[in-house]
Amino acid sequence: MAKVIYGGQSYECGENSVLDCLTAQGVAVPSSCRSGVCQTCLMRAIKGDVPEEARAGLKPTLAAQNYFMACSCYPDTDIEVVLPEAGLGKLAAKVASVEYLGADILGIRLNPASPLEYKAGQFVSLFKDEATARCYSLASVPAQDEALFLNVRRVPNGLVSNWLFENLKAGDEIAISAASGDCFYVPGKTEQHIMLIATGTGLAPLYGIVRDALLNGHQGKLSLYHGGYDTNGFYLVDELKKLAETHDNFSYVPCVSDGVAPAGYAQGIVLDVALAENPDLTGWRIFLCGNPNMVKAAKQQTFFAGASMRDIFADPF
Repeated sequence: MAKVIYGGQSYECGENSVLDCLTAQGVAVPSSCRSGVCQTCLMRAIKGDVPEEARAGLKPTLAAQNYFMACSCYPDTDIEVVLPEAGLGKLAAKVASVEYLGADILGIRLNPASPLEYKAGQFVSLFKDEATARCYSLASVPAQDEALFLNVRRVPNGLVSNWLFENLKAGDEIAISAASGDCFYVPGKTEQHIMLIATGTGLAPLYGIVRDALLNGHQGKLSLYHGGYDTNGFYLVDELKKLAETHDNFSYVPCVSDGVAPAGYAQGIVLDVALAENPDLTGWRIFLCGNPNMVKAAKQQTFFAGASMRDIFADPF
């Protein structure tokens, strides 16, 4: 008889769902519809196998992280589970390098004291102190980069970003969280076209996602659009141009929204440029990162252009 392990306690599941098993024991698991539709009872398996029906309807990125719906999960073997917010404790990391990527963008490379499992495009929190932390996306690729690579934009009066700019140096130790987020590349559907739209340091997760997709042999179009007011807002330009030169299916379009765009740059708001060049997004996968207003508008407009909401992944910040 399968057991459900939660919080160090083991419970006989019998013929019950994981949700019914745990709630019968007084464990507070959020739930609503109890029919596998609302996804309120989302949990994550850290050991054991999750039946496929418990993942039905989930985005591939959630299924890839072993998330499942507790109300639809009837395990055949023992399974250890946690709530989604569990496991985001602090980890120690040493600063490998700090470099300016732009006038107000810092590139930070970190070596965790213990192995950190993550997917390119996810994010970690950097802690200034016990009570002050901010989330930054990972531009690195686990199979390709030795260190974690983060891009930090200096925010006026920002407690963490200003501290990082003024104090952080190679050799320092810093506390970080485990990786989280569902904005990452899932292998498979190698012929599917992918559009990626970013503003500011929203480029960071997309830089990781593009390289991860190429590393996994993605064959469909990979079209990256990065928006800025002027050319001062762009970074990693040479690296992205080199990728475009060596991979026929990858294109990089930096978009200048204010003033006249110089040669090699598109003129206009990044979302407008992307949709003008790709008006029909039926069957495409979409990644949107950066300014919350852009991300909100882009989710709506890419959906109206034919993309399935299931294939739209967003990380506003």
